[in-house]
Amino acid sequence: MTVPPENYINREMSWLEFNQRVLDQAISPDVPLLERLKFLAITSSNLDEFFMVRVGGLQLQRQASVASTDPSGMTVSEQLDAIHYRTSRMIESQYDCFLNELEPELAQQGIERIRLAEAAAGHLEAAGRIAEEEIVPVLSPMAIDSPDSFPLLVNHALYMCVQIAGRPDKTINGQEATERFAVIPLGRALPRILTLPAEHGFCFALLEDVVCHFANRFFPEEEIISSAPFRITRNADVSLQEDSAADLLHGMKELLQQRKTADCVRLEVDARANDAMIEFLQKCLDVGEHETIRSPDPLDLSTFMQLSSLEGFEHLRDTPWVPQHSPQIDPAQSMFSTIAENDVLLCHPYESFKPVVRLLEEAADDPDVLAIKQTLYRTSRNSRIVSALRKAAERGKYVTAIVELKARFDEARNIEWAQELEEAQVQVIYGVKNLKTHAKLCIVVRREPRGIVRYLHFGTGNYNESTARLYSDVSYFTCNDELGADASAFFNAVTGYSQPQQYRLIEAAPIGLRKKLLNLIDAETERKKHGQRALIVAKLNALVDPTIIEALYRASQAGVTVRLNIRGICCLRPGVPGLSENITVVSIVDRVLEHARMVYFHHGGDELVFISSADWMPRNLDRRVELLVPIIDLTSKKRAISILESYFRDSHHSWQLQQDGRYIRRRTEAGQAGLRVQEALFQASVSAIKQAEQKRRTIFEPHQPAASTGSASANKTD
Repeated sequence: MTVPPENYINREMSWLEFNQRVLDQAISPDVPLLERLKFLAITSSNLDEFFMVRVGGLQLQRQASVASTDPSGMTVSEQLDAIHYRTSRMIESQYDCFLNELEPELAQQGIERIRLAEAAAGHLEAAGRIAEEEIVPVLSPMAIDSPDSFPLLVNHALYMCVQIAGRPDKTINGQEATERFAVIPLGRALPRILTLPAEHGFCFALLEDVVCHFANRFFPEEEIISSAPFRITRNADVSLQEDSAADLLHGMKELLQQRKTADCVRLEVDARANDAMIEFLQKCLDVGEHETIRSPDPLDLSTFMQLSSLEGFEHLRDTPWVPQHSPQIDPAQSMFSTIAENDVLLCHPYESFKPVVRLLEEAADDPDVLAIKQTLYRTSRNSRIVSALRKAAERGKYVTAIVELKARFDEARNIEWAQELEEAQVQVIYGVKNLKTHAKLCIVVRREPRGIVRYLHFGTGNYNESTARLYSDVSYFTCNDELGADASAFFNAVTGYSQPQQYRLIEAAPIGLRKKLLNLIDAETERKKHGQRALIVAKLNALVDPTIIEALYRASQAGVTVRLNIRGICCLRPGVPGLSENITVVSIVDRVLEHARMVYFHHGGDELVFISSADWMPRNLDRRVELLVPIIDLTSKKRAISILESYFRDSHHSWQLQQDGRYIRRRTEAGQAGLRVQEALFQASVSAIKQAEQKRRTIFEPHQPAASTGSASANKTD
């Protein structure tokens, strides 16, 4: 089946529509004020990464005169033009939201930005002291004689460009001092949000506003024509040539250095900058109008993320959802005993991530544990998991960690962890050559009276205690023998650079995962053709892969019901008559970032449920080491299906994809209560704990007498 380009949605446009859905949370008056500010900051941060990676990659293709089109039929230039138009509209919406809605409402609530040009004497005096005592001694302006002397700018750092008038009575290097420019790096040592005195609430000024207002203190006896802040975005789509890197660690450090000098793909400059300043910056940075964004004040809205956690304004935030302890896990019982009794499925962050940490920490201390094998893609700062691995190795256990150095934007941190683990005698493997190891797996090998037992944790999220409170993910604990054998075979194939063996239950990319998914989809298609019930349900972050999309189109044409929950990019067009009318695509954007990958196939009534680390994208299926893991335990399987189904009943924060690529917000029908799936999952975890406690209170557990010692007290009866 060959699908024409018009039946695919362009990947970049689909991602921008996802960012718009996040922005819509910032715009929505139903969301608490500081949560709206947080969502706005996220959209700004998202756009930064989009320009660094996606726009940067497209610009490289344009420079190389790449003539091919994407699956939707768009050329590179057409994509860049469409991105320019769409992001311009998005940025307008961002600033309309911030300047006309959020900022005035924040001021009413006591969180006020002071603009020094309009400030009262008290605030001006306080800002002047900050400038004199904390800013001027730290910052250093750089005079620029020509574009050749323009300094190397740091990606996404904030700078002030200052235009200085010429002086006939002064010479520089023997020549008359003409109009010139200087750049002041605002750096990262100084806070951008500067606290000012306030009788009530919180008043602040922005660093660039203070520098601009008191710029004459950097240039005494000079006439300043104008000044304006700006920042640049560098191309981060630079790749490591592993074939020429004898030492991967050294190669990654070189790649990080390359990013610091990569081409500028975006110049953001305050809209108040005059034409002469903008032309000067464009010439020095070698960017054109298409790459220049004249932005309203202030630049970089992601800065305001820190205001979302201001103390004393809890009423402007969501009521916290504290991760609950799963009733399946007894805190008084070891994780090994718990997993040996039953498989455990956890739904984070509604259920705590602590059992994952506990498993590693108990393994480090347990004398019966022989080995720990762990994949690490992104970890948190001061990670207890990394500390447990280090401790286990220091206690003589055989510890192996696959640390993925190529995890984009976490390379530096992962290099640091890798070196620390090596120093503790952990066997560190730097992933697989030319592939990213994205699988989420931990194996604890333990000696028990029944023999060697492998305790396993499979996940959809990273081993990161911080993001585990912010992302919606699934954990699966088991000591199933077949899954244990598969996990060991997978790990040995990765660490030993050997040919992967045939797995019993799991499947892995890039060898067999794509084929496995296609076979499962095609099996549902064939069943429907033979008059059987057929159903495919998937929850993913992205659906991009053309081969998978074509298989889903074939399933829809055969009459298979396909329900997809795709958080972000979806290149499939649902609801097209004769092609995809049996496919529904929804997206949930709420207070928790949806991150879990779960797949369900009816399979003739013998239901199959999998969790996975992989999205359905070419990079995941062809260029990454990923896992697809079946949920074997019937109780866990039933719960996983229930979780999956609940996502399609959401009517509060759910959007439905239309065949033209637009998303329409789903609304609660009149007379119905509706469902907010994230809140429902949290409340379910709270109810489960309450029910477990109630059950314990209604069960009488007698105190058993101590073992007989022959004493009178031991034999005494009532």
